[in-house]
Amino acid sequence: MNTITVRGLAKSFGTNKVLQGVDFSVRQGEVVVIMGPSGSGKTTLLRSLNFLEMPDVGSITVCGIEVVRDGTPKTSRDDQKKIKAIRQRTAMVFQSFNLFPHRTALENVTEGLVSVKRMKKSEAVERGMRLLDRVGLAAKAHEYPARLSGGQKQRVAIARGLAMEPEVILFDEPTSALDPALREDVLVVMRELAKEGMTMLVVTHEVRFAQDVADRVVFMDGGVVVEDTTPEAFFGGSGSPRVRQFLNLIEI
Repeated sequence: MNTITVRGLAKSFGTNKVLQGVDFSVRQGEVVVIMGPSGSGKTTLLRSLNFLEMPDVGSITVCGIEVVRDGTPKTSRDDQKKIKAIRQRTAMVFQSFNLFPHRTALENVTEGLVSVKRMKKSEAVERGMRLLDRVGLAAKAHEYPARLSGGQKQRVAIARGLAMEPEVILFDEPTSALDPALREDVLVVMRELAKEGMTMLVVTHEVRFAQDVADRVVFMDGGVVVEDTTPEAFFGGSGSPRVRQFLNLIEI
């Protein structure tokens, strides 16, 4: 069963065609890593899946909810309802954390529970503390983001996403803003989520994570999917010349 299905997805910014007919799918419980050079459309694709970027053309189905774009600039009221439903079933973890600076770690985690799910504050705090403990940050619950390291901020962001009980989590280069010493703390949490069967779509250049955890690697270049294969095949040197050129430029 597919959790995500994308067909013919296209997106342009002015004359710049960022996505040019992207097709791929993610099965329930699968971990799919998206790799590719800068400007290949990876982040735009990820942001399109929960409509932070509105695609121009194509269909997106997430958790059984399909939105079809036909090139018209406006979204119908029915599509707006579908987009809201998709967002309620997905979480996104950003490269730049996107935490509220004026709220503590715990308040960042519980904000959506109280404002969106209308949960009682006491219940939200209880769940928030459980999730912070899960990512190893219970002791930092009452600290503000300014007093947290980059790795700690990202783990708070993951806990915030998990608080909404998503069916799929989208990760946009979650470790690229972190020092090497801090990356592993975040990757440990992501590995645990994968073991628990969370459906994950991850834009990253973390080769070891892709090799150890991913079920598939999708390679993008020029706004299209060039390869969609297993980690063994992708990193084994049997891919296209463009893939081999890319792998020569990153540490493997």
